[in-house]
Amino acid sequence: MTEISQQIADLGASLFHRRLTHGRTGNISARSGDGLLITPTGGSLGDLSPDGLSFVSLAGEHLSGPRPSKEAFLHAALYRARPAAGAVVHLHSTYSVAVSCHDGLDPDDALPPLTAYYVMRVGRLPLLPYHAPGDPALGPIAERAARTAHALLLANHGPIVAGGDLGSAADAVEELEETARLWLLLRERPIRPLTPEQVRSLT
Repeated sequence: MTEISQQIADLGASLFHRRLTHGRTGNISARSGDGLLITPTGGSLGDLSPDGLSFVSLAGEHLSGPRPSKEAFLHAALYRARPAAGAVVHLHSTYSVAVSCHDGLDPDDALPPLTAYYVMRVGRLPLLPYHAPGDPALGPIAERAARTAHALLLANHGPIVAGGDLGSAADAVEELEETARLWLLLRERPIRPLTPEQVRSLT
């Protein structure tokens, strides 16, 4: 067991017990050497064993450990697109999934800049077209989008976020979830997002 393996297990438990994911949904990975450690397929983030993670190459090839999440190819795509990324978190968090099911979203930026922390932790949020879970055709699409945005929203599915480490990836995906919740609460009311000038001052 490595320290990063324990951090993945601890983060999974935290996300699960705070209802940011449920059942056997979601997956977490961290860069390790020339590949990535990722949660296995069919497991719950609330019950991860640090010794039970999968090791996958940056090309998406399963190298050791149990069978990896069927979305390991998406994690690998984000690492290839973002060489400085140290961790990736993908959740089926309720409010973000709800937003991803909305019609008429801007595919270049699905949520408006409602708060300063959303701008600083998430920034632009491309909406990727729907693909069935595990469909490798989504990999090249995600890799292209991730070159210019570290957070992506998968249509009718949920968010996937890359960060410098597990803590920053988790912070970003949680900020995205809270902003999705705010956006849904405000849907029937006039909103005042941050202006372009205010956004620029934060980035």
